[in-house]
Amino acid sequence: ERERESGRLERFEEVLHGSKGANVAELRKLSWSGIPPKLRADTWRTLNGYLPANNERREETLGRKREEYWNFVKQYYHTRHDDLHTDTFRQIHIDIPRMSPLISLLQQPTVQEMFERILFIWAIRHPASGYVQGINDLVIPFFVVFLSDVIPPGKAVDTYDVACVNSRLRDGVEADSFWCLSRLLDGIQDNYTFAQPGIQTRVTQLRELVTRIDDGLHRHLERHGIDYLQFSFRWFNNVLMRELPLSCTVRLWDTLHAEQEGFSHFLLYVAAAFLKHFSQQLMVQTDFQGLMLLLQNLPTSNWTDSEISLVVAEAFRLKYMFADAPKHLYNSQQPQQQQHLYYNK
Repeated sequence: ERERESGRLERFEEVLHGSKGANVAELRKLSWSGIPPKLRADTWRTLNGYLPANNERREETLGRKREEYWNFVKQYYHTRHDDLHTDTFRQIHIDIPRMSPLISLLQQPTVQEMFERILFIWAIRHPASGYVQGINDLVIPFFVVFLSDVIPPGKAVDTYDVACVNSRLRDGVEADSFWCLSRLLDGIQDNYTFAQPGIQTRVTQLRELVTRIDDGLHRHLERHGIDYLQFSFRWFNNVLMRELPLSCTVRLWDTLHAEQEGFSHFLLYVAAAFLKHFSQQLMVQTDFQGLMLLLQNLPTSNWTDSEISLVVAEAFRLKYMFADAPKHLYNSQQPQQQQHLYYNK
């Protein structure tokens, strides 16, 4: 086992830091089934599109982007109490202490300040959507992965005192988290604009997909008056983060980064596979109350990477089963008689 792991690590090193730079296509393939923790930060930065594949440009790009972020902070952060921005900043300030209350790392004042800056600067620079609850959660995986990269080896990231981290390294973690969050949100922007149409669409698609893959479960939910919006809105809004332990979220994000349209498209199949995973437990619930309680508190607290691997493998199978069906999402000019996954009854 150890030998296999070290072989995998070497292969990752080769693909990520090869003499010609990172081979992104190969890196995606390797990362799909999980990334070695030691190389996760650089792999995520690369797959996110934040770090250039070309080795020679990496240092310079990182330096420039980090400086750019801190210039935004100088330029805008002092305006957080201006009338124009008060509501935005107040909402961010309220949401941050509520994030994952069980992770002591996120309760540290230093960390909360870092999150406030990241989210406020993002909101100011994206007036079309502004800050929406849920975006705060999406900073956490990036922050934890980039922080793990700069703390002493062997130290637990979830309890580490971030105030002890060298300020230059800490500033780098903050800037990288900001840019990677921005890149991620660029791909799912309509999830966070007014009325969150992107998420509404995903919820509808999930409902249609479940009728195809587990009609018994679908009918059971319908019979008891369960609306998919009531439980799956949060799944898409928070990329399942509220449903999983943090280590499992990080593992899931390895796959979502590896997929070409992981956060915008593949997540739908992950959500369907996730729901299907609990099908039997849901089927034995006989009333609305019991079903809602279970759907909002699914028993994942003991999950590890192996459960995530099962869910993503099932999601992959579903994606290929319906591979040509969602094309109408991108092209509404198709002939009406075609079999469509979502709207063909």
